[in-house]
Amino acid sequence: MSLADIHKRNEQHRTHRAGWLRAAVLGANDGLVSVASLMIGVVSAQRNDFVVTAGLAGIAAGAMSMAVGEYVSVRSQNDIEESDRQLEIEHLALDPEGELEELTQIYQARGLSRELSERVARELHAHDALGAHLRDELGQHELTKARPLQAAFASAISFTAGGFIPFFGALAPTLGGKAYSIIAITMMGLSVAGIISAKTAGSSVSKTTARIVLGGLLGMAITAGVGHLAHLSGV
Repeated sequence: MSLADIHKRNEQHRTHRAGWLRAAVLGANDGLVSVASLMIGVVSAQRNDFVVTAGLAGIAAGAMSMAVGEYVSVRSQNDIEESDRQLEIEHLALDPEGELEELTQIYQARGLSRELSERVARELHAHDALGAHLRDELGQHELTKARPLQAAFASAISFTAGGFIPFFGALAPTLGGKAYSIIAITMMGLSVAGIISAKTAGSSVSKTTARIVLGGLLGMAITAGVGHLAHLSGV
């Protein structure tokens, strides 16, 4: 097999998608479930005139919340990685031989002989000591590096796209029709989101889709119950 064929085969790996895929899946699922649940809650409270308004407000607030929350959390991860990087630079400057021995023991623990581990560690230290420690000691890789802006953008866009799907159910003429339509359309949306997520990640379609759909059903059921209680209590 040629080197070009090997590189092409390696492109099938999905690790490089981890940074944005998690944010996109979370955003789409959250948009579908939270907006649908909000609208169903309003319908259950017998407030037909506020269904669309509540949905639009939920999308705007949710998309901004997702984007900011995702950025802050991923940025925090980025800060930790950078802090560890600076600390490793200090360690290499203060005790290069100790760091060399640490790297040697890491390779020994992975199954290499003492002699080969020491040889590999020395050659990597000579080539790129910091890169070797970041990769093999701390588990930092360029493909999985935290990217705050990418994660924030993916979550906001996917939340908005997912949030607009339940709106089609609000077109039904009656409150009862709206509730059933919102649930049915949201279930279809969650199913599509589950299939896309599974295909993108290379995981089981049935398990991923079932997990997303069941979680959405639970969220909508709880919110509908709260809305119904609000209606009965006259709130």
